[in-house]
Amino acid sequence: MSIKKQYLKSEPVCKLTFKVSKEQAENAETVKILGDFNGWNKEVEPMSMLKNGDFTQTLKLDAGQEYQFRYLINDSIWANDEEADKTVPNGVVEGEFNSVLAL
Repeated sequence: MSIKKQYLKSEPVCKLTFKVSKEQAENAETVKILGDFNGWNKEVEPMSMLKNGDFTQTLKLDAGQEYQFRYLINDSIWANDEEADKTVPNGVVEGEFNSVLAL
């Protein structure tokens, strides 16, 4: 999994490109990014699957904020991103964590 951050000079936002490899997604059919920025809505548009089986999605989020998120694989498996800025307890299941983006 990877996260590429690009801060835009023209507006106070950060363009984030998320990538999940097919190996990391365990040959998934769908991968979604759920988090504070979309209300943890499981009905969000899934990441785009590339020809090689990897998944990618680009989002623009306000700079100067922190956002918790996780990946949802095949609508049933939760995964964190090891390239996130940090992790915090998710407050739902003891011992489980959310990834955090510090923009």
